[in-house]
Amino acid sequence: MTVIQPAETLRSLLRRIDGKGYGYYGDIRGQYRFDTFVLCIDHVQKDPFASPSRVRVLVDSATAGFASDMWDTAPRRRGLCDYLTRAFCQAAGKSSGRSGSGKSGLIAMDEPGQEILERTSVHISDAGVEGRCVVGLPAFGRRIAGREAEKVFFERLPAIVAASLVAHAHDMSHLYHHIGVAEDADVLRGELKGMNLVAFVADGAVLPRESGASDRPMNSGDVVPFATPPLLRVTINVPNAGPLIGMGIPAGVTLIVGGGYHGKSTLLDALTAGVYTHIPGDGREYVVSDPASVKIRAEDGRRVEAVDISPFITGIPGGKDTRSFSSEDASGSTSQAANIMEALEAGARLFCIDEDTSATNFMIRDRRMQALVVKEHEPITPYIDRVRELSTEFGVSSVIVIGGSGDYLDVADTVICMDAYRPYLITEEAREVATENPTGRISETDQPFPHFHERIYDARSFSPAKGKRDVRIQARGIGTIVFGTTDIDCSAVEQIVSESQTRAIADAIWYAVRYMNGSATAAEVAERVMKDIETEGLDVLSSRKRGDYAAFRSHELLMAINRMRTLSARQLEH
Repeated sequence: MTVIQPAETLRSLLRRIDGKGYGYYGDIRGQYRFDTFVLCIDHVQKDPFASPSRVRVLVDSATAGFASDMWDTAPRRRGLCDYLTRAFCQAAGKSSGRSGSGKSGLIAMDEPGQEILERTSVHISDAGVEGRCVVGLPAFGRRIAGREAEKVFFERLPAIVAASLVAHAHDMSHLYHHIGVAEDADVLRGELKGMNLVAFVADGAVLPRESGASDRPMNSGDVVPFATPPLLRVTINVPNAGPLIGMGIPAGVTLIVGGGYHGKSTLLDALTAGVYTHIPGDGREYVVSDPASVKIRAEDGRRVEAVDISPFITGIPGGKDTRSFSSEDASGSTSQAANIMEALEAGARLFCIDEDTSATNFMIRDRRMQALVVKEHEPITPYIDRVRELSTEFGVSSVIVIGGSGDYLDVADTVICMDAYRPYLITEEAREVATENPTGRISETDQPFPHFHERIYDARSFSPAKGKRDVRIQARGIGTIVFGTTDIDCSAVEQIVSESQTRAIADAIWYAVRYMNGSATAAEVAERVMKDIETEGLDVLSSRKRGDYAAFRSHELLMAINRMRTLSARQLEH
């Protein structure tokens, strides 16, 4: 049992080691009782330029003072912890004190973006609130700056805790609103299937972003709030905001059309991001999509391992077997086919596809090209000839941004036209256009969508070792996972929105190996990992109490694994 020492013991230690070599900071590891919290110094950095020290603060429930109705359900708890994380980050940002070598004086918590995600930065339970942060232990050169460290632990950190992790520091109306938005978005998402919808966009939503490099909402005076076309208008009642009116996108095949720069891709991007809840003021807090929605795109150069792409591609010159297709450098069309088949393997129910990021020959072959290059010489069965079958036979809907392939009007259930960022339902007009302007295109499917093969991963192909290190796993930004001697390129996995997700996925890959027993399919392995996280939290992924994980879906976990250059897999025989 860990002994909790008086805070003054820490003060004495800091004064004793003041001016000594940086390694003496190791003496302060332990737990200390302050007036309003317990300080846990779990890990001490080795030098002032290394990753900062890991620290936890424990505020008991009586001191924290958060009412039970703020966290009595999973979405409300997620909303509260997100709010407190943001409050801690804001207070730490206002706290001055960075001085000395390297990261001296830093106090920071894993900072969220626009999404409300489950994180390991703040936990709440009957015992109270636990905040996990990092502290850069002060030094001048490589000598301990003990007096500066005293200010960090006895002045700055207590002030930050008082401004963030206790109820009386907050405006209760703002806090309850934040929690309510988190809960309402979960309710909205849960109502979709029963209403035969795949997405919902509330009236008044602000979909455009500040810039291509920012996920914040555009706030200029010419922003057009979302207004629902009357025939797509639905009302969904939620616990906190009451009845929400907005556009319901039905299951099936939906096209988003319109001129360039009129908001087609902006709407699709909002739907793609709708698998996550967004903070109040984001503009997309009441934009939700099916939780099993996956963004599909072409991905030239990606690694593909033993994927059955035969529903879309057969008869490649050279006799390469597309029923178990592998490639070190997949083309646009083969990578997009693999992305679809892997998403089906992972249980996707909605594909979000933008014509601009797709392989043209994968999406469509028009009548003229069919006449010029006959089917016998074309290995690709384009998506247009499978999209309805995916919907009717497999229950997988598609929302597709189309700007140039009018043939898709023949297969659409719903057509939405974006005009100056305003949506209009034009399904009937589109059908009239399709009838009056027949293309003469011939479907290129010669057989039903075949039963696709699930895969079994070979655990021996998952080695995180490098040199003398048995395990070398880390996130490098949002888009790269370092796994042993190789990098996993996740830059095209667009529904990873936080480096904290990438970090958690990286460790989840290694955690998942325990379930790769030679008979469990890829989907079953992911399901078991996600079940453990649901039961025990993200902490199950590491032996250390990390504060820099964020929740991810099984889809992103499998997407990362499928992009491993070392991956070996075989297909499950039926």
